[in-house]
Amino acid sequence: MTEVPSERGAEVGRRIGVGLMYGLWKPRVLGAWRVPTAGPLIFAVNHSHNIDGPMVMGVAPRPTHFLIKKEAFVGPLDPFLTGIGQLKVDRDTTDRTAISRALGVLEQGGVLGIFPEGTRGEGDFASLRAGLAYFAVRGGAPIVPVAVLGSSERRGRLIKGLPPLRSRVDVVFGDPFDAGDGSGRRTRKALDEATERIQKQLTAHLENARRLTGR
Repeated sequence: MTEVPSERGAEVGRRIGVGLMYGLWKPRVLGAWRVPTAGPLIFAVNHSHNIDGPMVMGVAPRPTHFLIKKEAFVGPLDPFLTGIGQLKVDRDTTDRTAISRALGVLEQGGVLGIFPEGTRGEGDFASLRAGLAYFAVRGGAPIVPVAVLGSSERRGRLIKGLPPLRSRVDVVFGDPFDAGDGSGRRTRKALDEATERIQKQLTAHLENARRLTGR
């Protein structure tokens, strides 16, 4: 049986994230009240900065287990990320261990964090992978769209891919929605249709978040 990551570890990660994120940037959190307080849930997060995961982990109202590319688990970061309940995934293969652990999180009523675009890019949800639809439909979990909007200025950046230190970073949580059509079907066609539905919802949330924050 595959071991499910520890929720207690993810709670420790959340506390570390809070300290780090508020120490280095100025997070402004909007819509956290929309996040259901219990039950399986998926945060679908846009990905344009390296701090998107830690930022959401720190400011979300519930401990979160993110699917993170295995390349991030190097040296001392490997036991640390594993210890705070994060999930290592090999993006080049069908990583059955990661899939099983992620579904285990949802089965236990936990929160799974996913970057549906796969890699850091424009952060506009333009190209979604089917993985998000699979976990949502198979795990019976609603999706909460999350927009992380940091400064895109290059001035003041110490490290490429990070917003300037002490700059404002907005995290906007959207309304939860179901990806499936209610039939529970998990065929390729059903997942493609679910991915399309998800993309519309995430894009609409991002546009709304930009209007709301002026980003």
